[in-house]
Amino acid sequence: MEELAKEAGITVRTLRFYRERGLIPPPRREGRIAWYDDHHLARLRTIAGLLERGHTLNGIADLAATFESGRDVAEVLGLGEPTEETPVRLTPEQLADYFEGEVTPENLAAALDLGYLATDGDEIVHISRRLLEVSAELVREGVPLSTVLSSGRRVREHAEALAEIFVRVLHAHAKETEPAQLRPLARAVVDAELSMALDRRLRREDGTQPPRA
Repeated sequence: MEELAKEAGITVRTLRFYRERGLIPPPRREGRIAWYDDHHLARLRTIAGLLERGHTLNGIADLAATFESGRDVAEVLGLGEPTEETPVRLTPEQLADYFEGEVTPENLAAALDLGYLATDGDEIVHISRRLLEVSAELVREGVPLSTVLSSGRRVREHAEALAEIFVRVLHAHAKETEPAQLRPLARAVVDAELSMALDRRLRREDGTQPPRA
């Protein structure tokens, strides 16, 4: 414990306090010897980084509990099912940099529930680089992360319905078509329809097109 505290730049008393609060996992024990490793040091550095960003110890304890409640990465990423999305591995500090001031226990719990985030040891895995980057951009534009996540849940419901339409059509009329061929066709239809729907909606909002009866 003394060696770990020295390496982390804190006192043994502080380290004991963190351990009692559950901020770091227990050490591996061999008889009377308690072994701490690089994972404990990484967690202490994460705590220091979060404290520097203004998080309280109570908040950090909530974050730690939220991270540790995450599902297995393989489960969240679909157990190796085909996907065009690229997962991203992040430290808690990197995640905080993407969403400065918005990484709260509530938002983390929502992201874990959606399957956007999972935990893998001391790392966080985001299921999609594209979703990560567009979510961060929306937050930078002033949209609260909680709203981004709740909107993402609604979008997913519609996306599931769209996927069902395309799969049903494929199974009914083109059983020999490979899923890899379906993806670009389905994406092109959805992109075009969404683009036109946005045009119609924005024109109505601007008053350049009368609303439908």
